[in-house]
Amino acid sequence: MKTALLQFCASDDPAENCATLLTMIETASKQGASFVLTPEVSNCVSTSRAHQQAVLRHEGDDATLPALKEAAARHSIHLLVGSLALKTDDPDGRFANRSFLIDPAGEVQARYDKIHMFDVSIDKGETYRESSGYRPGEQAVVADAGFARIGMCVCYDMRFPALSHKLARAGADILTFPSAFSPITGAAHWESLLRARAIENGSWVIAPAQSGQHAIREGRPRATYGHSLVVDPWGEVVLDAGTATGVYTVEIDLEKVAESRQRIPALGHVTDFTGPE
Repeated sequence: MKTALLQFCASDDPAENCATLLTMIETASKQGASFVLTPEVSNCVSTSRAHQQAVLRHEGDDATLPALKEAAARHSIHLLVGSLALKTDDPDGRFANRSFLIDPAGEVQARYDKIHMFDVSIDKGETYRESSGYRPGEQAVVADAGFARIGMCVCYDMRFPALSHKLARAGADILTFPSAFSPITGAAHWESLLRARAIENGSWVIAPAQSGQHAIREGRPRATYGHSLVVDPWGEVVLDAGTATGVYTVEIDLEKVAESRQRIPALGHVTDFTGPE
């Protein structure tokens, strides 16, 4: 199955980003991809909550999602929208960081709201408080795409192996980690974390990523690591996109899932234990 990862550098303008995505999806389709994935917050990368309040919309009013649904139908592809930043009805005004799986008929098959919030102080110049603007999801999701069962995750979720493990035990053949990863932690941990999630679960790991210095009109600057990655169920990296934006394709052999899990059936060896308190 030919799979395409879209690596791009989103601005804080949703309309501009949507146009870029549609062009890249068309390119991926022309290259023969039947499964296409976009990065986290594909519609808007912003460090200004005020700007987000001005440009983001609720899911039912958002212009990007219907455009992507139409593109999936036009090109007859499965499209994993890494995530869109969307308004919610939460009283505190926080947004959702929501991933979508769209089928070749242009219908949303599954939604997943990012569970783990990126609240960290990497150094004096790089601090994130994702939970101040986004409310965490509560529901883990495995979506049946027909060709495979997909465990939907987003970015920081990769640091929590219990989530990936639960998705794999629920039947996920592929774990998706669309991301907008910090350059500092990316250089240190990105590949190691993604390879670990693939190895311990015998799953394909697919991680399309934002890359570069983002064009942000309001708020502090933002850069992302890139290196969209595909790892097979044995832990081999079959694609590392580096930092250049573009459409990256790779062949996914789903038979490798069963082969890897047969060789090391760790998912069937889970044992209950007690302690420590």
